[in-house]
Amino acid sequence: MTAQLIDGKLIAQQVRDEVAAEVAKRLAAGKPRPGLATVLVGDRVDSATYVAAKQKACNELGMVSYHHPLPADISQDELERALRELNADELINGILVQLPLPGHLDEERVLQLISIEKDVDGFSPLNIGRLAQKGRDPLFVPCTPYGCIYLLEKSGVKIEGANAVVLGRSNIVGMPAALLLIGKNATVTVCHSRTKNLPEVVRQADILIAAIGRPEMVRGDWIKPGAAIIDVGINGIPLFNEDGSPLISEKTGKPRQKLVGDVNFEEAKEVAGFITPVPGGVGPMTIAMLMRNTLRAAQIQQGD
Repeated sequence: MTAQLIDGKLIAQQVRDEVAAEVAKRLAAGKPRPGLATVLVGDRVDSATYVAAKQKACNELGMVSYHHPLPADISQDELERALRELNADELINGILVQLPLPGHLDEERVLQLISIEKDVDGFSPLNIGRLAQKGRDPLFVPCTPYGCIYLLEKSGVKIEGANAVVLGRSNIVGMPAALLLIGKNATVTVCHSRTKNLPEVVRQADILIAAIGRPEMVRGDWIKPGAAIIDVGINGIPLFNEDGSPLISEKTGKPRQKLVGDVNFEEAKEVAGFITPVPGGVGPMTIAMLMRNTLRAAQIQQGD
């Protein structure tokens, strides 16, 4: 293996340990525990799993988690009323609305309503706007892109002056990641489904952030030798028996899947200089950076 493995689990644990130590110091000084409100609309299994992981992290690091499950058919007015109450609650430092929302709800209005000082997900138009403007800093950066940049910096990858390619332009990962790289003085290209000669464009990247949502799309011959690869993708691909039949789990009775990223890891690791695995790369960083943002929210609101 040529590439240096970027261990997201290890780096995320270091972030969590730092947050836990700072929370303990605040408690020893008589300050209240940082509080995070999680708002889950409906009963999507994946969303509920993500929210449960965030609640668990809060408890492990000495923070308080306030969970607000809401029915899938909640009206826009009722949801907005609930968010206003959370904005006004002094015990709550951060508000996280788990996305996606059911189709009848206006996601943009919901994100606009969250107080900028409690927007620990970093999705408020005000925070994103500040991120996009030179010389202005957001109060909070979206957690997954924040984790991507943190992984690069902790691994010693030089961002300033680098040619960076972001594969994907979502509001959650791609676009904020591109803005963060620009803020670090990289030269950034954002690629998407309409990009011409995509392998050739990716091949120019000193830094590649892949967040396109297509399993193993980026092949080894797309990679510039020595490049740093941050693979945000989490995709399930089916596993098969030798005879070609689906491999069935004895525990669940369902077809088994393997988690892979947007980059073909086995091929890319032989060319890249740095690479994140899937799983165990970017995933753990998302919650770690959310915990860091929640601590920062408490510090801002309590005048630290």
